[in-house]
Amino acid sequence: MPVIVGIDVGGTFTDVVLQREDNGFLKVAKVPSTPSDLVVGLIDGLLAVEVDFEDIGLIIHGSTVATNAVLERKGAACGLIMTEGFRDVIELRRRDRPHTYGLKGQFKPLVPRHCRFEVAERTDYLGNQIQKPDKEALIKAAKILLKKDVEVVIVSFINAFANPANEIYARQILEDVWPNPFVVSAAEVLPEIREFERTSTAVLNGYVQPLISRYLSKLLEALGKRGYGSDVLLVQSNGGVMSASVSQRYSVNTILSGPAAGVNAAMRLGHGIKEDNLITCDIGGTSLDLAVVVDGQPTTARETSLEYGFPIRIPMLDIRTVGAGGGSIAWIDRAGVLSIGPESAGADPGPVCYGQGGNKPTVTDANLVLGRINPDNPIGREAGRRLDKDAAEKAIGEEIGGAFEMSPEESAWTILQVANNKIASSIRTLTVEQGRDPRDFTLFAYGGAGPLHAAALIKDLEIARAIIPPWPGITSALGCLMADVRHDFVVTINDLLDRLEPDELYRTFADHRTKGKQLIESEGITVDRVEAYLAADMAYDGQIHEVRTPLPTEPCDRERLVKTFETTYSDQYGTTVERHPVRILTLRTAVIGIRPSMGLPAMGQPPGAPIEAALKEHRSVFFDGGFRNCPVYKRADLPRECEFTGPAVIEQSDSTTVVEPNMTVQVDAFGNLVLFKERSRS
Repeated sequence: MPVIVGIDVGGTFTDVVLQREDNGFLKVAKVPSTPSDLVVGLIDGLLAVEVDFEDIGLIIHGSTVATNAVLERKGAACGLIMTEGFRDVIELRRRDRPHTYGLKGQFKPLVPRHCRFEVAERTDYLGNQIQKPDKEALIKAAKILLKKDVEVVIVSFINAFANPANEIYARQILEDVWPNPFVVSAAEVLPEIREFERTSTAVLNGYVQPLISRYLSKLLEALGKRGYGSDVLLVQSNGGVMSASVSQRYSVNTILSGPAAGVNAAMRLGHGIKEDNLITCDIGGTSLDLAVVVDGQPTTARETSLEYGFPIRIPMLDIRTVGAGGGSIAWIDRAGVLSIGPESAGADPGPVCYGQGGNKPTVTDANLVLGRINPDNPIGREAGRRLDKDAAEKAIGEEIGGAFEMSPEESAWTILQVANNKIASSIRTLTVEQGRDPRDFTLFAYGGAGPLHAAALIKDLEIARAIIPPWPGITSALGCLMADVRHDFVVTINDLLDRLEPDELYRTFADHRTKGKQLIESEGITVDRVEAYLAADMAYDGQIHEVRTPLPTEPCDRERLVKTFETTYSDQYGTTVERHPVRILTLRTAVIGIRPSMGLPAMGQPPGAPIEAALKEHRSVFFDGGFRNCPVYKRADLPRECEFTGPAVIEQSDSTTVVEPNMTVQVDAFGNLVLFKERSRS
């Protein structure tokens, strides 16, 4: 029976969702990640769902390889060849600094200066080719880089966005002398104005390209030995998927792959229950990932920086990552203030309670000491894992309690409050800085630790309710199954709309649409249909910052284009600038292959079943003021459309949900848990 599998490899756990194509049956597993060799953990996850590899029709994968390589500075050795006079573009940046106030801080570029070379060439800003690249200089630079054991060479020429001919020529020359396929053209990765951002994105692409290539090759080999004969699709940071071969060319697109899959799942699951305005809150073992869904669509970022000085300017979902996961370490800073993260215990050694050598207390240890996690029923228990509550209590007492003269339980409660405050503050920053009130949204909490904190967060943020999806711990893996194929195209226009003929814009759009369809066909991915969307980065002439403006996909006149821009501008800024020229900087096309949708089975027992059948036990759980005797329910046995009040704990294999006192929980018709403070707001 053919099956499709979604896999998300996180910093602590690898999540697997198996779905049969004929009946929507789901089987899930959560196994420890293996940072030293991620393929091992991925194969372990497939073995855990007991699937015959020959029966797997397709694997869709959210990867952390690229993200971790950048954050840990473990990418490939790169060389950079630029236009004469522009060798130091990636180090000069935009004259910003790591700390706004003060002069401390440093920046180390991914390509050191001794691996950066210049060649004589020139294209003007209109795209006129003035000087062809110096062939001998290119070959000489390549030979020097090879002697320095450089694996990747990146070419980034000034104004190549307007005409990439010189970069194409240079790439062809380099490919003749370079011993591997890792020759990157910046104009191919990002054909967009602004040399620093374009070069930075190209460098990041080259920095992770060999790692992605080797990882996918090793993964496909390991799967093939077990009988899997299809391709592996990777989730992109824009929420779509692409084939393994395309991933190896555009590796930078896989940064934030896993978190994007989670947002994709939240968007689709929310739409199914008519919740189209969401704050997605993915709390895993290593980090917290936040995003906003408005009117059924996730917000996108014009540019993202994983770390100071490394902007990535590709189409991607606006996801903010914060060091506040379950494995985030609690510590006391020099001022004597309790802090959480960003350092994480990760999967190895993990929190103290894992018993694998960790000796620093974490948020997970605090939740365990407070009775919120069952030591005999943790995530990963299928692999024989049990949690050591005594060890966690001792570490918290020594590291935190001793400094503040508090009991281990009081210290654990304080750790939890600091963690919740950090998460809530991050949510406020994400929403308020964009002019949005978090109270206008529903919190969508997932990840292994998201449901542990959801109730406290909606109280703190004054949000009406939180939704816990049926399988919160594997939501990102579920999002892999739901993702469509997507490819983005961009071209710099940089001209006043008054001087442009709309027909020219729509001819470009048609060309992008054709290229996108051809690329999807070449990948061999089954899709029901292909859709294309058009947008432009537009601004009033003279403005520095543009507004991303969705445009009609059918040809229209100039007046309608201006009207569309003004509507978008007014929505963002509350006003318009009348009778002022409008400039189009960049035209963007998204070509999306809509994959066949697959229904999801509802979780829980039929409506009307006795809720008492789901009651497992009563357990002492610490809330503000002390321990309370708390019912513990098995989530899979809760009847749909039931309702009860907290305090309560709801357990399942991939997560645990805590219901605060004086809070109500409903199980809806699909098996989602809905937490809210007031019955009238349900």
